[in-house]
Amino acid sequence: MKAKFQNKYRIESARLKKWDYGSNGGYFITICTSGREHLFGEVKSGVSHLNEIGLLAQKYWKEIPNRFPHVQIGEYVIMPNHMHGIIEIDDPYSFIKKDDDGIVYRESINAVYTERNPMKGINISRIIQWYKGRVTFESRKINPKFAWQSRFYDHIIKDKESYKRISNYIRYNPKNWKEDKFGA
Repeated sequence: MKAKFQNKYRIESARLKKWDYGSNGGYFITICTSGREHLFGEVKSGVSHLNEIGLLAQKYWKEIPNRFPHVQIGEYVIMPNHMHGIIEIDDPYSFIKKDDDGIVYRESINAVYTERNPMKGINISRIIQWYKGRVTFESRKINPKFAWQSRFYDHIIKDKESYKRISNYIRYNPKNWKEDKFGA
């Protein structure tokens, strides 16, 4: 049964409950357009050809490190109706912590030492909120009906092998467009 919020049914979060999404590490992100409408361009012969809105999506993805200190982007691709990318957070004020059950996790002290930490309140959701907002604002000048799906997919990258596998998936996504679950 679905949970209720303000007396309405909603989808439960798929996020790890004990994970601080502002913690250091790599995150694989997928964001789709509303209704998976092809708004960013097309794939021809295994190559993604971006239109004006697709170029905006690319431009603002590349702007993420300029907007958010201690955040870098890894491999990314803009597809006709979605984008995949890796966001890497390297917050020097992050540390390892154990909970009462002995589970090890990372926690950021950015909410505690705000005077010293420029990452105050920065996490994957805020980064994606900024990105989607900028792309939406600029894209609606071209297509007033432009919209994203309300949610996005994220996956915590746990090791170098996963990072490499995900990077290759992103890099070869245009070549595999016909088989892509988000695709044609």
